[in-house]
Parts: sequence; structure tokens; C-alpha cells
Amino acid sequence: MKILYAIQGTGNGHISRARDIIPLLEQKGDLDVLLSSATREKKVPFKVTYFLHGLGFTFGKKGGIDFWKTFKKMNSRKFYREIKSIPIKQYDIIINDFEPVSAWAGKLNNIPVISLSHQSAILNKLVPKPKKIKWVERLFIKYYAPTKYQYGFHFMSYDKHIFTPVIRNEIRNQEVTDKNYYVVYLPAYSDKKIIKVLSKCKDEKWHVFSKETTEVYLANNIIFYPVNNELFIEKMAAAKGVLCGAGFETPAEALFLKKKLLVIPMKAQFEQKCNAKVLEEMGVLVIKKLSLKHLAKIKTWIRNDYRVSVEYPNMTADIIDLIFENHVFELGEIHDIGEINMS
Repeated sequence: MKILYAIQGTGNGHISRARDIIPLLEQKGDLDVLLSSATREKKVPFKVTYFLHGLGFTFGKKGGIDFWKTFKKMNSRKFYREIKSIPIKQYDIIINDFEPVSAWAGKLNNIPVISLSHQSAILNKLVPKPKKIKWVERLFIKYYAPTKYQYGFHFMSYDKHIFTPVIRNEIRNQEVTDKNYYVVYLPAYSDKKIIKVLSKCKDEKWHVFSKETTEVYLANNIIFYPVNNELFIEKMAAAKGVLCGAGFETPAEALFLKKKLLVIPMKAQFEQKCNAKVLEEMGVLVIKKLSLKHLAKIKTWIRNDYRVSVEYPNMTADIIDLIFENHVFELGEIHDIGEINMS
């Protein structure tokens, strides 16, 4: 059986989940992996068959997506050429983690694509969402990587095909301690902005993982590290708490490790707004942006030792089995299992 697993390479979350999913797919048949990312030199811990540009987006330095830079970098002709370049018809099953090239290749060729992503869960009608959402944000996530069938991951299981997060084995196997520092990962903020705010919490130690630096350096009570997966896991497992964006994988891993959690959703980012809504309902502190205006809330979070309790069992193999049971006959034909609660 020929299997295509397509992954969105922007950010670290999709790749982190792929580390555990790929070995399971390899047990099912002949696997090809497609990765789309604007950063072609991106290093990944698995073999990639197709490395494409896809449709990336650019982060600003003040907490959000820079839509102007994103628009300038967009190349519709190149995107269409990449869609045409994939031999999409040769695959018996296509599983997609919010990857646009393979999703649109399937749609334009009337070939069913199965989504296995956090974004699928967000669009489900049963998942809580903020009251005020810009229509352009919602359309972006709905049509960025359109698929016929949806299986999703979220912080809680809201529906039949929504599962709790895939917690990678690297996290599950960590020894958890509680040392006197906080880990920070806020890729949408500049180092300068982080220093301006967190240096005001003078009695605390902050270990910041930054995309802006290639070397470790100290600024007041803040240590900056280049982004490094292994070191980040080690530091997070030993931290007192985690301050991060309202993405999916990092907050989920922090909750699994029973860490204090404070999240800041990116501006103009539908997914993070929805994540923040769910996390807030679970009891996680959410602030709108990293600024001196919210310093009092950060200091209150520091003083408070409240931690949200979650149970995230290892269900990854069961989920992969379910997808193949629902969608694949012996000859690779696709079942029609009906519509799922999508808005």
C-alpha cells in the first residue's frame, strides 16, 4: 500500500507530532513524506520524499502574523506548479497535517485527503471559540489545507473524532523536576520586547528560547538560547512554569508535565485565539499580549502555584489504526463514513 503523509513545516508542532506518527505509518505500508516549508534547510529527524515551499506565513516582532510580509512572499504560480508536481494519484491513502500543497492537489483531482491535525479539531462546531473572530482568519484556516475527512487533536476530546494531544515519547520519558526558573517560547516577540517586560520580574530567572539568536547570552535575569529541541525539552521538564504562545504542542506538553502555564495568543491568528479560549476555560491564565500593561498579571501568575490537571494517554497507535479501519479496503478504496461536525 502506498501512503503519503504530508506535514506543514512552519513551526515546530507538526514536526514534533510527526516524530511519533511516522513510525506507525511505516508499519502500514510504503510511506512517502511530504514537507512544505519556506525554510528549505529546515532539519527534520526523518526522511522526506518531497520538500516543497508550500504556503508559509511570516511572523512579526510584536506578537502576531505580519500579513504584508506574508503577502509579499506568496507565489501563486510556484504553488500551482508544486500542486501539479505531486503524483497524487499513485497513493492509496493520503494523510495530511495542515499541509496545503497535497490538500489542494487532492481537491483539484477529486482524490479524498484525510486530515489528522489540530486545525481539524478547531473547526469542529462543538469546540469552544471566541465570540469575536475576523472572517478572514476563519476562512484562512478553513481553506488553507482543505480535506474531505477530518480527525483532530485538542486539549480536550470534544467529539467522536477529536482526540487528546499526541505527547511525543521524548516528553513522556522525561524526568520531571521543579527548579527555580521559567521557560519561555514566544517566537512572535523580539528579544528586545521580552527583555523589556520580563526584566521587571527581577526575582525570577527566565530561560528564553529565541529564533533571533544563534548563541547563548545573558540579559539581566534572562538567559537566551537558540531554538534547540532537545535542550528545550530538558529545560521545560525541570522548569517551575512555562510562558508561551497559545499554540498547541508546547502548551499541551507543559500541561502533561504538570507545569504552571501562562499563554499569550498571537494577534490575527484564529487558531491561537481558539486555543486560548479552550485553555482559559480549563483554568490556564491567558493574557492578550506581552507588555508592561499586563505585568501585574504575570507577577500574580508567578506567585500562584495553581496547575491544571490533565490526563493525556498514549493513543497515537489506536488513532492510526482507526483511520485505516475507517477508510481503507484491501485495495486502497475509500469508505464514505459521512460528514463530521464541521462549521
